[in-house]
Amino acid sequence: MALTLRSSTSFINLKDNRSFKTPEDFSSIVGFAQIKPSCQLRSKNSTQEAQMARLERTSLFSEGRKIEGREKLHGSAAPQSHNNLRVPVFVMLPLDTISIGGSLNKPRAMLASLVALKSAGVEGVMVDAWWGLVEKDGPLKYNWEGYAELIKMVQKLGLKLQVVMSFHQCGGNVGDSCSIPLPPWVLEEISKNPDLVYTDRSGRRNPEYISLGCDSLPVLRGRTPIQVYSDYMRSFRERFKDYLGDVIVEIQVGMGPCGELRYPSYPESNGTWRFPGIGEFQCYDKYMRASLAAAAKAIGKDDWGRGGPHDAGQYNQFPENTGFFGRDGTWNGEYGQFFLKWYSEKLLDHGDKILTTAERVFQGTGAKLSGKVAGIHWHYKTRSHAAELTAGYYNTRHQDGYLPIARMFSKHGVVLNFTCMEMRDGEQPGEANCSPEGLVRQVKSATKTAGAELAGENALERYDGGAFSQVLATSRSDSGNGLNAFTYLRMNKRLFEADNWRNFVEFVRSMSEGGQNTRLPDSDRIGTDLYVGFIKQNNVRKTCEAALV
Repeated sequence: MALTLRSSTSFINLKDNRSFKTPEDFSSIVGFAQIKPSCQLRSKNSTQEAQMARLERTSLFSEGRKIEGREKLHGSAAPQSHNNLRVPVFVMLPLDTISIGGSLNKPRAMLASLVALKSAGVEGVMVDAWWGLVEKDGPLKYNWEGYAELIKMVQKLGLKLQVVMSFHQCGGNVGDSCSIPLPPWVLEEISKNPDLVYTDRSGRRNPEYISLGCDSLPVLRGRTPIQVYSDYMRSFRERFKDYLGDVIVEIQVGMGPCGELRYPSYPESNGTWRFPGIGEFQCYDKYMRASLAAAAKAIGKDDWGRGGPHDAGQYNQFPENTGFFGRDGTWNGEYGQFFLKWYSEKLLDHGDKILTTAERVFQGTGAKLSGKVAGIHWHYKTRSHAAELTAGYYNTRHQDGYLPIARMFSKHGVVLNFTCMEMRDGEQPGEANCSPEGLVRQVKSATKTAGAELAGENALERYDGGAFSQVLATSRSDSGNGLNAFTYLRMNKRLFEADNWRNFVEFVRSMSEGGQNTRLPDSDRIGTDLYVGFIKQNNVRKTCEAALV
């Protein structure tokens, strides 16, 4: 069958099992020229990119208006019910939606894809505002032009936008399909002072994100990292003040690697970490070491301030193979409790500083603030919860690590966005002692107790009915908080394949009905392995696979 824009309610014929047109074909139906796929981010001067992009804008948006006119003439999807049970669905855009040069990648294909999502009933889309792209040309030199073009496109289609303040590197983690490093001038400062980034016990430096140990020190050409983040957000606010609260309904504030409030304890780059390894503590740059030494000295235990636990093992070990994380390990002793409290409180303080700044910047704009917390579900069934501890979540059998985070988010009126909403315990390998379902229940309970709003994401790319059914189940408020929104990872060519698209459209409809429609299958009907390590083992990674066409 052919994808057609004549009636958005007949966008997909669920009775037709033939594969419908791909986004490339979809573009041709609405009169778009085909755009050749590109799997490389080409570095161009920002001005050159902007000039090239301008050549397409006039015809692009006139085509957009024609599409809107046809939808109005022939009728669009029925309006969503805005009751308490409705959970709006957003879709993450490709990681390389904005090019290295700062322009919107493949705008014609993007428009066609957004029209398809609109027809499916989604609320809007999410895009990363990469620090490494926007402030690439030098301190306080911001290029928002590609984002401006995207925002206008989203507005014309009547969609909403979630924007992520992405202060981290893209590349080196699960699902990263292209490389966007930190701004060149920041990398230059790091080369002069490697302690600006997180460091593990063996001295490995991680360039994904600036170490929280130097949050309040003027290490970035006279500005502190918190000041740099604040200036960046303020520039965004001023550039898009006319869209905030109306088109741009949410600002997700990045607070660590992958935009999550955590330490980079399980980096995939260069094979450093593999699922389900426990990871390693990231507290060995000179700023973190100085903080630890001061904390130990304050309680008269100078010896405890010389470094992290010596018996915490290595990235790919299991808890029982270490002295620190074992069943009766030192994690629960006096030293272990001191160290874990310091390590987790440093992370909480980092989040508090950034969210305080974000609250000031976006106050009164009408846009919600959110922050992301990682769904680290492996070794959850053990006493020590080792993988959570190395990431900075002091969550053990005796300690709730998510309630303090939820309270900090609640204090600032920030939505807590949590991952792994699609996962089931039975899908995970037994030796990893996983419990994504138990973890989600705990986080739902913590946010309810703290009075924080909760939103969700899927951690891995999933298209099967089983994953969608699990999200429907976790979206309800039967135990703890229900979800106020769900953001689906991610828009790409596979999403638009016939079976995947049918599942997705049915899922969006069910979420609009508050998860009461459970017609989706309860299991993964295609029999795939679904734990986090499967991505690297079974999918060939392609540079810029996130590009839609």
